[in-house]
Amino acid sequence: MPQTRLFDTAVQQIKYEVIKELIRAYDRGLDADIFHDIPIKIMPGPKASLRCCVYKERAIVQERLKLAMGGDKQNPNVVEVIDIACDECPVDGVFVTPACRGCISHRCMEVCPRDAIRIIDKHAVVDKSKCIECGKCTQACPYNAIILQKRPCVLSCKADAIKVNEDKKAVIDDSKCVGCGACVYQCPFGAIQDKSYILDVLDIIKKSENNTKYKVYALIAPAIVAQFNYARIEQVVTGMTMLGFHQVVETAIGADLTLDEEANELKERGTLTTSCCPSFVKYIKNHFPDLAKYISDTPSPMVMAGKLLKALDPTGKVIFVGPCTSKKFEFKQDIAKDYIDCVMSFEELQAFLDARNIDVSSLGDSELDNASYYGRIFARSGGIVEGVTDLAKERGFEARPVAMSGLEECKKQLLMLKVGKSPYNFFEGMACDGGCVNGALCLHHGPKSLTDVNKYGAQAKEKSVDASVRLYELAKQSSGEKPSTSAIKGKKSSKKNG
Repeated sequence: MPQTRLFDTAVQQIKYEVIKELIRAYDRGLDADIFHDIPIKIMPGPKASLRCCVYKERAIVQERLKLAMGGDKQNPNVVEVIDIACDECPVDGVFVTPACRGCISHRCMEVCPRDAIRIIDKHAVVDKSKCIECGKCTQACPYNAIILQKRPCVLSCKADAIKVNEDKKAVIDDSKCVGCGACVYQCPFGAIQDKSYILDVLDIIKKSENNTKYKVYALIAPAIVAQFNYARIEQVVTGMTMLGFHQVVETAIGADLTLDEEANELKERGTLTTSCCPSFVKYIKNHFPDLAKYISDTPSPMVMAGKLLKALDPTGKVIFVGPCTSKKFEFKQDIAKDYIDCVMSFEELQAFLDARNIDVSSLGDSELDNASYYGRIFARSGGIVEGVTDLAKERGFEARPVAMSGLEECKKQLLMLKVGKSPYNFFEGMACDGGCVNGALCLHHGPKSLTDVNKYGAQAKEKSVDASVRLYELAKQSSGEKPSTSAIKGKKSSKKNG
Protein backbone atom coordinates (compact mmCIF):
# COMPACT_ATOMS: atom_id res chain seq x y z
CA MET A 1 0.00 0.00 0.00
CA PRO A 2 1.40 3.46 -0.86
CA GLN A 3 2.42 5.69 1.99
CA THR A 4 -0.62 7.77 2.83
CA ARG A 5 -2.38 9.02 5.90
CA LEU A 6 -5.16 6.56 6.60
CA PHE A 7 -6.72 8.07 9.72
CA ASP A 8 -7.58 11.43 11.23
CA THR A 9 -6.05 10.72 14.63
CA ALA A 10 -3.34 8.73 16.43
CA VAL A 11 -6.09 7.15 18.55
CA GLN A 12 -7.54 5.54 15.43
CA GLN A 13 -4.05 4.38 14.43
CA ILE A 14 -3.52 2.56 17.74
CA LYS A 15 -6.96 0.98 17.53
CA TYR A 16 -6.14 -0.17 13.99
CA GLU A 17 -2.81 -1.65 15.11
CA VAL A 18 -4.56 -3.66 17.84
CA ILE A 19 -7.15 -5.07 15.41
CA LYS A 20 -4.49 -5.85 12.80
CA GLU A 21 -2.29 -7.72 15.28
CA LEU A 22 -5.31 -9.60 16.66
CA ILE A 23 -6.19 -10.81 13.14
CA ARG A 24 -2.62 -11.97 12.59
CA ALA A 25 -2.69 -13.78 15.94
CA TYR A 26 -5.98 -15.45 14.90
CA ASP A 27 -4.34 -16.68 11.72
CA ARG A 28 -1.52 -18.21 13.76
CA GLY A 29 -3.86 -19.67 16.35
CA LEU A 30 -5.04 -17.60 19.30
CA ASP A 31 -3.57 -18.18 22.75
CA ALA A 32 -3.20 -16.29 26.02
CA ASP A 33 0.22 -14.95 24.98
CA ILE A 34 -1.46 -12.26 22.88
CA PHE A 35 -2.09 -10.19 26.03
CA HIS A 36 1.66 -10.12 26.58
CA ASP A 37 2.98 -10.05 23.04
CA ILE A 38 0.67 -7.58 21.27
CA PRO A 39 1.04 -4.73 23.82
CA ILE A 40 4.85 -5.05 23.66
CA LYS A 41 4.82 -5.05 19.86
CA ILE A 42 2.63 -1.93 19.69
CA MET A 43 4.35 -0.15 22.62
CA PRO A 44 7.95 -1.47 22.47
CA GLY A 45 9.48 1.11 24.79
CA PRO A 46 11.72 1.47 26.67
CA LYS A 47 10.53 5.07 26.81
CA ALA A 48 6.87 5.98 26.82
CA SER A 49 5.62 7.86 23.78
CA LEU A 50 2.08 8.72 24.83
CA ARG A 51 1.60 8.17 28.58
CA CYS A 52 3.54 8.52 31.81
CA CYS A 53 5.31 5.20 31.36
CA VAL A 54 5.46 2.34 28.87
CA TYR A 55 3.83 -0.03 31.37
CA LYS A 56 0.68 2.08 31.47
CA GLU A 57 0.70 2.25 27.69
CA ARG A 58 0.82 -1.52 27.49
CA ALA A 59 -1.88 -1.93 30.13
CA ILE A 60 -4.17 0.30 28.06
CA VAL A 61 -3.39 -1.70 24.92
CA GLN A 62 -4.44 -4.83 26.83
CA GLU A 63 -7.81 -3.19 27.54
CA ARG A 64 -8.12 -2.23 23.88
CA LEU A 65 -7.38 -5.82 22.99
CA LYS A 66 -10.22 -7.02 25.22
CA LEU A 67 -12.62 -4.68 23.39
CA ALA A 68 -11.25 -5.91 20.07
CA MET A 69 -12.22 -9.41 21.22
CA GLY A 70 -15.80 -8.40 21.97
CA GLY A 71 -15.50 -6.54 25.28
CA ASP A 72 -17.66 -7.12 28.32
CA LYS A 73 -20.25 -9.72 27.35
CA GLN A 74 -22.44 -8.63 30.28
CA ASN A 75 -22.60 -5.05 29.01
CA PRO A 76 -25.16 -4.73 26.19
CA ASN A 77 -23.80 -1.35 25.09
CA VAL A 78 -21.45 -1.46 22.09
CA VAL A 79 -19.47 1.44 23.56
CA GLU A 80 -17.37 1.04 26.70
CA VAL A 81 -15.09 3.24 28.81
CA ILE A 82 -11.49 2.15 29.33
CA ASP A 83 -11.07 3.35 32.92
CA ILE A 84 -7.29 3.21 32.96
CA ALA A 85 -7.14 5.46 29.90
CA CYS A 86 -9.62 7.97 31.31
CA ASP A 87 -7.51 10.07 33.63
CA GLU A 88 -6.03 12.97 31.71
CA CYS A 89 -8.95 15.37 31.23
CA PRO A 90 -9.51 18.41 33.46
CA VAL A 91 -12.44 18.47 35.86
CA ASP A 92 -15.68 19.76 34.38
CA GLY A 93 -17.22 23.00 35.51
CA VAL A 94 -17.09 26.78 35.49
CA PHE A 95 -13.65 28.36 35.87
CA VAL A 96 -12.47 31.90 36.29
CA THR A 97 -9.33 32.48 34.23
CA PRO A 98 -6.51 34.98 34.92
CA ALA A 99 -8.22 37.28 32.42
CA CYS A 100 -10.59 38.40 35.22
CA ARG A 101 -9.92 42.12 35.75
CA GLY A 102 -11.83 42.53 38.98
CA CYS A 103 -14.26 44.99 37.42
CA ILE A 104 -16.75 46.77 39.64
CA SER A 105 -19.89 46.02 37.62
CA HIS A 106 -19.94 42.39 38.80
CA ARG A 107 -22.24 41.25 36.02
CA CYS A 108 -21.26 37.65 36.64
CA MET A 109 -22.64 37.88 40.18
CA GLU A 110 -25.84 39.57 39.07
CA VAL A 111 -26.83 36.93 36.51
CA CYS A 112 -26.00 33.87 38.64
CA PRO A 113 -29.31 32.23 39.65
CA ARG A 114 -27.74 30.34 42.58
CA ASP A 115 -25.53 33.03 44.14
CA ALA A 116 -22.51 30.87 43.30
CA ILE A 117 -20.10 33.69 42.49
CA ARG A 118 -18.36 35.91 45.00
CA ILE A 119 -15.72 38.60 44.63
CA ILE A 120 -12.62 37.88 46.70
CA ASP A 121 -9.56 40.12 46.51
CA LYS A 122 -11.12 41.84 43.50
CA HIS A 123 -11.48 38.58 41.53
CA ALA A 124 -14.50 36.40 40.84
CA VAL A 125 -14.54 33.03 42.60
CA VAL A 126 -16.97 30.20 41.82
CA ASP A 127 -18.50 28.17 44.64
CA LYS A 128 -18.63 24.69 43.09
CA SER A 129 -21.14 23.47 45.67
CA LYS A 130 -23.71 25.99 44.40
CA CYS A 131 -22.85 26.24 40.73
CA ILE A 132 -25.28 24.49 38.35
CA GLU A 133 -23.13 25.17 35.27
CA CYS A 134 -25.86 27.14 33.49
CA GLY A 135 -23.25 29.26 31.72
CA LYS A 136 -24.92 32.60 32.30
CA CYS A 137 -21.81 34.07 33.94
CA THR A 138 -19.69 33.06 30.95
CA GLN A 139 -21.96 35.10 28.70
CA ALA A 140 -22.15 38.07 31.04
CA CYS A 141 -18.42 38.58 31.61
CA PRO A 142 -17.21 41.46 29.37
CA TYR A 143 -13.69 40.01 29.27
CA ASN A 144 -14.68 36.39 28.51
CA ALA A 145 -12.73 35.58 31.65
CA ILE A 146 -15.15 32.89 32.85
CA ILE A 147 -15.37 29.64 30.93
CA LEU A 148 -17.59 26.58 31.15
CA GLN A 149 -15.24 23.68 30.61
CA LYS A 150 -16.54 20.24 29.76
CA ARG A 151 -14.77 17.10 28.74
CA PRO A 152 -14.71 16.38 25.00
CA CYS A 153 -16.74 13.19 25.54
CA VAL A 154 -19.42 15.09 27.46
CA LEU A 155 -19.54 17.84 24.84
CA SER A 156 -19.74 15.35 22.00
CA CYS A 157 -22.64 13.41 23.49
CA LYS A 158 -25.81 15.16 22.35
CA ALA A 159 -27.91 12.51 24.09
CA ASP A 160 -26.62 13.63 27.52
CA ALA A 161 -25.52 10.06 28.24
CA ILE A 162 -22.01 10.73 29.62
CA LYS A 163 -21.24 11.93 33.12
CA VAL A 164 -18.11 12.09 35.27
CA ASN A 165 -18.11 10.08 38.50
CA GLU A 166 -16.44 10.86 41.80
CA ASP A 167 -13.23 9.21 40.57
CA LYS A 168 -13.22 11.64 37.64
CA LYS A 169 -13.90 8.82 35.19
CA ALA A 170 -16.38 9.01 32.33
CA VAL A 171 -19.51 6.92 32.86
CA ILE A 172 -22.06 6.06 30.17
CA ASP A 173 -25.74 6.03 31.06
CA ASP A 174 -27.02 3.16 28.93
CA SER A 175 -30.61 4.32 29.32
CA LYS A 176 -29.74 7.53 27.43
CA CYS A 177 -26.96 6.34 25.12
CA VAL A 178 -28.01 5.99 21.48
CA GLY A 179 -24.82 4.29 20.30
CA CYS A 180 -23.87 7.01 17.82
CA GLY A 181 -20.19 6.75 18.72
CA ALA A 182 -19.51 10.49 18.80
CA CYS A 183 -17.66 10.04 22.09
CA VAL A 184 -15.53 7.28 20.52
CA TYR A 185 -14.26 9.63 17.84
CA GLN A 186 -13.99 12.76 19.99
CA CYS A 187 -12.19 11.43 23.09
CA PRO A 188 -8.60 12.70 22.67
CA PHE A 189 -7.16 9.84 24.71
CA GLY A 190 -9.20 7.03 23.19
CA ALA A 191 -10.65 6.22 26.58
CA ILE A 192 -14.03 5.38 25.03
CA GLN A 193 -14.12 2.70 22.37
CA ASP A 194 -16.54 0.53 20.46
CA LYS A 195 -16.52 -3.23 20.77
CA SER A 196 -15.24 -5.19 17.81
CA TYR A 197 -16.77 -8.38 16.46
CA ILE A 198 -13.85 -9.07 14.14
CA LEU A 199 -13.26 -12.53 15.64
CA ASP A 200 -16.83 -13.45 14.74
CA VAL A 201 -16.21 -12.21 11.20
CA LEU A 202 -13.07 -14.33 10.95
CA ASP A 203 -14.91 -17.39 12.25
CA ILE A 204 -17.77 -16.96 9.79
CA ILE A 205 -15.36 -16.75 6.86
CA LYS A 206 -13.14 -19.60 8.06
CA LYS A 207 -16.01 -21.99 8.74
CA SER A 208 -17.42 -21.39 5.25
CA GLU A 209 -14.41 -23.38 3.97
CA ASN A 210 -13.78 -21.07 1.03
CA ASN A 211 -17.53 -20.54 0.53
CA THR A 212 -18.18 -24.26 -0.04
CA LYS A 213 -20.26 -24.96 3.09
CA TYR A 214 -22.10 -21.67 2.76
CA LYS A 215 -21.48 -18.38 1.00
CA VAL A 216 -20.36 -15.24 2.83
CA TYR A 217 -21.63 -11.90 1.54
CA ALA A 218 -20.27 -8.46 2.40
CA LEU A 219 -22.76 -5.62 2.46
CA ILE A 220 -20.83 -2.39 2.03
CA ALA A 221 -22.35 0.92 3.12
CA PRO A 222 -22.38 3.60 0.39
CA ALA A 223 -20.15 5.82 2.55
CA ILE A 224 -17.27 3.48 1.67
CA VAL A 225 -16.67 5.37 -1.57
CA ALA A 226 -15.18 8.27 0.42
CA GLN A 227 -12.93 6.15 2.63
CA PHE A 228 -10.21 4.30 0.75
CA ASN A 229 -8.78 7.36 -0.95
CA TYR A 230 -5.63 5.55 -2.08
CA ALA A 231 -7.57 3.14 -4.32
CA ARG A 232 -10.70 2.83 -6.43
CA ILE A 233 -13.76 1.30 -4.83
CA GLU A 234 -13.65 -1.46 -7.47
CA GLN A 235 -10.14 -2.37 -6.25
CA VAL A 236 -11.35 -2.49 -2.65
CA VAL A 237 -14.07 -4.93 -3.76
CA THR A 238 -11.41 -7.15 -5.32
CA GLY A 239 -9.44 -7.05 -2.08
CA MET A 240 -12.51 -8.05 -0.09
CA THR A 241 -13.04 -11.13 -2.24
CA MET A 242 -9.42 -12.05 -1.48
CA LEU A 243 -10.32 -11.89 2.22
CA GLY A 244 -12.82 -14.67 1.64
CA PHE A 245 -16.09 -12.96 0.74
CA HIS A 246 -18.06 -14.74 -1.98
CA GLN A 247 -19.65 -11.50 -3.16
CA VAL A 248 -19.63 -7.84 -2.26
CA VAL A 249 -23.04 -6.16 -2.47
CA GLU A 250 -24.01 -2.53 -2.07
CA THR A 251 -26.17 -1.78 0.96
CA ALA A 252 -27.52 0.97 -1.28
CA ILE A 253 -29.80 -1.63 -2.86
CA GLY A 254 -31.41 -1.91 0.57
CA ALA A 255 -31.64 1.87 0.66
CA ASP A 256 -33.66 1.72 -2.56
CA LEU A 257 -36.06 -0.71 -0.88
CA THR A 258 -36.29 1.37 2.29
CA LEU A 259 -36.94 4.51 0.27
CA ASP A 260 -39.72 2.80 -1.68
CA GLU A 261 -41.43 1.57 1.50
CA GLU A 262 -41.01 4.80 3.43
CA ALA A 263 -42.56 6.76 0.57
CA ASN A 264 -45.56 4.42 0.77
CA GLU A 265 -45.70 4.83 4.55
CA LEU A 266 -45.60 8.60 4.32
CA LYS A 267 -48.52 8.57 1.88
CA GLU A 268 -50.53 6.33 4.21
CA ARG A 269 -49.64 7.78 7.61
CA GLY A 270 -49.22 11.49 6.83
CA THR A 271 -46.24 12.08 9.15
CA LEU A 272 -43.11 9.95 9.33
CA THR A 273 -39.61 9.86 10.81
CA THR A 274 -37.04 7.72 9.02
CA SER A 275 -35.72 4.37 10.25
CA CYS A 276 -32.40 4.40 8.39
CA CYS A 277 -30.20 5.54 11.29
CA PRO A 278 -30.55 3.24 14.34
CA SER A 279 -29.15 5.93 16.64
CA PHE A 280 -31.78 8.41 15.47
CA VAL A 281 -34.52 5.87 16.08
CA LYS A 282 -33.13 5.12 19.53
CA TYR A 283 -32.86 8.85 20.25
CA ILE A 284 -36.57 9.28 19.59
CA LYS A 285 -37.49 6.28 21.75
CA ASN A 286 -35.24 7.38 24.63
CA HIS A 287 -35.74 11.14 24.59
CA PHE A 288 -39.02 11.73 22.71
CA PRO A 289 -41.14 8.65 23.48
CA ASP A 290 -44.35 10.53 22.58
CA LEU A 291 -43.08 10.76 19.00
CA ALA A 292 -42.29 7.05 18.66
CA LYS A 293 -45.65 6.61 16.90
CA TYR A 294 -44.17 8.44 13.90
CA ILE A 295 -41.15 6.15 13.47
CA SER A 296 -41.19 4.27 10.17
CA ASP A 297 -42.00 0.57 10.37
CA THR A 298 -39.66 -0.11 7.46
CA PRO A 299 -36.33 -1.71 8.43
CA SER A 300 -33.09 0.12 7.73
CA PRO A 301 -31.22 -0.29 4.42
CA MET A 302 -28.81 -2.73 6.08
CA VAL A 303 -31.66 -4.98 7.15
CA MET A 304 -33.55 -4.67 3.87
CA ALA A 305 -30.43 -5.62 1.90
CA GLY A 306 -29.86 -8.52 4.29
CA LYS A 307 -33.43 -9.72 3.77
CA LEU A 308 -32.88 -9.65 0.02
CA LEU A 309 -29.69 -11.70 0.24
CA LYS A 310 -31.23 -14.22 2.65
CA ALA A 311 -34.20 -14.62 0.30
CA LEU A 312 -31.84 -15.32 -2.59
CA ASP A 313 -29.53 -17.56 -0.54
CA PRO A 314 -31.12 -18.76 2.74
CA THR A 315 -27.94 -20.51 3.94
CA GLY A 316 -25.68 -17.54 3.20
CA LYS A 317 -24.00 -15.41 5.85
CA VAL A 318 -24.22 -11.63 5.61
CA ILE A 319 -21.64 -9.27 7.10
CA PHE A 320 -22.30 -5.54 7.03
CA VAL A 321 -19.28 -3.24 6.54
CA GLY A 322 -19.83 0.39 7.40
CA PRO A 323 -19.00 3.57 9.32
CA CYS A 324 -21.36 3.16 12.27
CA THR A 325 -21.17 2.07 15.87
CA SER A 326 -24.97 1.99 15.84
CA LYS A 327 -25.02 -0.88 13.34
CA LYS A 328 -23.13 -2.93 15.91
CA PHE A 329 -26.15 -2.86 18.21
CA GLU A 330 -28.78 -2.91 15.46
CA PHE A 331 -27.71 -6.26 14.00
CA LYS A 332 -28.45 -7.97 17.32
CA GLN A 333 -31.99 -6.63 17.55
CA ASP A 334 -34.99 -8.78 16.66
CA ILE A 335 -35.64 -6.84 13.46
CA ALA A 336 -32.16 -7.60 12.11
CA LYS A 337 -30.77 -10.73 13.73
CA ASP A 338 -32.24 -13.12 11.14
CA TYR A 339 -30.75 -11.18 8.23
CA ILE A 340 -27.38 -9.81 9.39
CA ASP A 341 -24.84 -12.21 10.87
CA CYS A 342 -22.17 -9.71 11.91
CA VAL A 343 -20.92 -6.14 11.50
CA MET A 344 -17.47 -4.82 10.68
CA SER A 345 -16.36 -1.18 10.51
CA PHE A 346 -14.32 0.58 7.84
CA GLU A 347 -11.49 0.84 10.37
CA GLU A 348 -11.62 -2.92 10.89
CA LEU A 349 -11.75 -3.59 7.15
CA GLN A 350 -8.56 -1.61 6.68
CA ALA A 351 -6.90 -3.60 9.46
CA PHE A 352 -8.17 -6.86 7.92
CA LEU A 353 -6.69 -6.03 4.52
CA ASP A 354 -3.34 -5.01 5.99
CA ALA A 355 -3.18 -8.00 8.33
CA ARG A 356 -3.43 -10.22 5.24
CA ASN A 357 -0.92 -8.02 3.33
CA ILE A 358 -3.44 -7.12 0.64
CA ASP A 359 -2.51 -3.89 -1.16
CA VAL A 360 -5.80 -3.01 -2.85
CA SER A 361 -4.19 -0.18 -4.83
CA SER A 362 -2.28 -2.79 -6.85
CA LEU A 363 -5.33 -4.94 -7.67
CA GLY A 364 -7.61 -5.08 -10.66
CA ASP A 365 -11.21 -3.88 -10.60
CA SER A 366 -14.31 -5.89 -9.69
CA GLU A 367 -17.62 -4.62 -10.97
CA LEU A 368 -19.95 -3.07 -8.42
CA ASP A 369 -23.19 -1.79 -9.82
CA ASN A 370 -26.33 -3.02 -8.09
CA ALA A 371 -28.02 0.07 -6.69
CA SER A 372 -29.59 3.31 -7.84
CA TYR A 373 -28.53 6.92 -7.58
CA TYR A 374 -30.93 7.42 -4.67
CA GLY A 375 -29.63 4.41 -2.76
CA ARG A 376 -26.05 5.56 -3.02
CA ILE A 377 -26.69 9.10 -1.76
CA PHE A 378 -28.25 7.76 1.46
CA ALA A 379 -24.71 8.08 2.79
CA ARG A 380 -25.09 11.83 3.19
CA SER A 381 -27.56 14.06 4.93
CA GLY A 382 -30.37 15.03 2.58
CA GLY A 383 -30.13 11.94 0.42
CA ILE A 384 -33.33 10.38 1.75
CA VAL A 385 -35.15 13.71 1.46
CA GLU A 386 -34.15 14.00 -2.19
CA GLY A 387 -35.42 10.52 -2.94
CA VAL A 388 -38.73 10.76 -1.08
CA THR A 389 -39.46 14.15 -2.67
CA ASP A 390 -39.17 12.70 -6.16
CA LEU A 391 -41.17 9.58 -5.30
CA ALA A 392 -43.93 11.69 -3.75
CA LYS A 393 -44.26 13.63 -6.99
CA GLU A 394 -44.46 10.37 -8.96
CA ARG A 395 -47.09 8.94 -6.61
CA GLY A 396 -49.24 12.04 -6.40
CA PHE A 397 -48.96 13.16 -2.77
CA GLU A 398 -47.28 16.00 -0.92
CA ALA A 399 -44.00 15.50 0.90
CA ARG A 400 -42.73 18.31 3.10
CA PRO A 401 -39.39 16.86 4.15
CA VAL A 402 -36.58 18.14 6.32
CA ALA A 403 -33.07 16.72 6.61
CA MET A 404 -31.68 16.77 10.15
CA SER A 405 -27.90 16.49 10.32
CA GLY A 406 -26.63 15.58 13.80
CA LEU A 407 -28.59 15.06 17.01
CA GLU A 408 -28.67 18.77 17.89
CA GLU A 409 -30.57 19.52 14.70
CA CYS A 410 -32.73 16.43 15.29
CA LYS A 411 -33.62 17.72 18.75
CA LYS A 412 -34.71 21.12 17.41
CA GLN A 413 -36.98 19.67 14.77
CA LEU A 414 -38.40 16.97 17.03
CA LEU A 415 -39.29 19.59 19.64
CA MET A 416 -41.22 21.49 16.96
CA LEU A 417 -43.02 18.29 15.99
CA LYS A 418 -43.80 17.52 19.62
CA VAL A 419 -45.55 20.85 20.20
CA GLY A 420 -47.36 20.72 16.87
CA LYS A 421 -45.45 23.61 15.31
CA SER A 422 -43.49 21.80 12.61
CA PRO A 423 -44.26 22.65 8.96
CA TYR A 424 -42.77 19.30 7.88
CA ASN A 425 -44.29 15.84 7.54
CA PHE A 426 -41.18 13.78 6.73
CA PHE A 427 -38.16 13.84 9.05
CA GLU A 428 -34.86 12.43 7.85
CA GLY A 429 -32.68 11.99 10.91
CA MET A 430 -28.94 11.29 10.94
CA ALA A 431 -27.11 11.10 14.27
CA CYS A 432 -23.77 12.00 12.69
CA ASP A 433 -23.16 15.50 11.35
CA GLY A 434 -23.28 15.29 7.58
CA GLY A 435 -24.72 11.78 7.69
CA CYS A 436 -23.15 8.31 7.52
CA VAL A 437 -20.25 9.68 5.52
CA ASN A 438 -19.00 11.15 8.81
CA GLY A 439 -19.75 8.10 10.95
CA ALA A 440 -17.64 7.55 14.02
CA LEU A 441 -15.87 4.53 12.54
CA CYS A 442 -14.89 6.12 9.23
CA LEU A 443 -11.19 6.17 8.41
CA HIS A 444 -11.35 9.91 7.96
CA HIS A 445 -13.90 12.70 7.92
CA GLY A 446 -14.35 15.90 5.99
CA PRO A 447 -16.19 17.90 3.30
CA LYS A 448 -14.53 15.96 0.47
CA SER A 449 -16.43 12.87 1.58
CA LEU A 450 -19.75 14.50 0.62
CA THR A 451 -18.41 15.29 -2.84
CA ASP A 452 -17.26 11.70 -3.26
CA VAL A 453 -20.70 10.37 -2.35
CA ASN A 454 -22.49 12.68 -4.80
CA LYS A 455 -20.09 11.67 -7.57
CA TYR A 456 -20.57 7.99 -6.76
CA GLY A 457 -24.35 8.39 -6.85
CA ALA A 458 -24.19 10.05 -10.25
CA GLN A 459 -22.26 7.05 -11.62
CA ALA A 460 -25.09 4.62 -10.85
CA LYS A 461 -26.61 3.07 -13.97
CA GLU A 462 -30.02 2.91 -12.35
CA LYS A 463 -31.60 6.30 -11.73
CA SER A 464 -34.73 5.03 -9.98
CA VAL A 465 -35.55 2.42 -7.34
CA ASP A 466 -37.64 0.29 -9.72
CA ALA A 467 -34.98 -2.33 -10.47
CA SER A 468 -34.20 -2.92 -6.79
CA VAL A 469 -37.89 -3.26 -5.92
CA ARG A 470 -38.52 -5.76 -8.72
CA LEU A 471 -35.50 -7.81 -7.65
CA TYR A 472 -36.71 -7.83 -4.05
CA GLU A 473 -40.20 -8.94 -5.01
CA LEU A 474 -38.86 -11.71 -7.24
CA ALA A 475 -36.50 -12.86 -4.48
CA LYS A 476 -39.46 -13.07 -2.09
CA GLN A 477 -41.31 -15.15 -4.65
CA SER A 478 -38.39 -17.56 -5.01
CA SER A 479 -38.29 -17.98 -1.24
CA GLY A 480 -41.99 -18.85 -1.14
CA GLU A 481 -43.41 -15.46 -0.21
CA LYS A 482 -45.97 -14.12 -2.65
CA PRO A 483 -44.78 -10.89 -4.30
CA SER A 484 -47.02 -7.97 -5.10
CA THR A 485 -47.88 -8.00 -8.81
CA SER A 486 -47.71 -4.24 -9.16
CA ALA A 487 -44.14 -4.18 -7.87
CA ILE A 488 -43.01 -6.81 -10.40
CA LYS A 489 -44.52 -4.69 -13.16
CA GLY A 490 -42.57 -1.73 -11.90
CA LYS A 491 -45.42 -0.03 -10.08
CA LYS A 492 -45.07 0.66 -6.39
CA SER A 493 -47.38 -1.17 -4.05
CA SER A 494 -48.49 0.50 -0.84
CA LYS A 495 -48.30 -2.81 1.00
CA LYS A 496 -45.46 -2.91 3.52
CA ASN A 497 -42.81 -5.47 2.69
CA GLY A 498 -40.46 -4.65 5.56
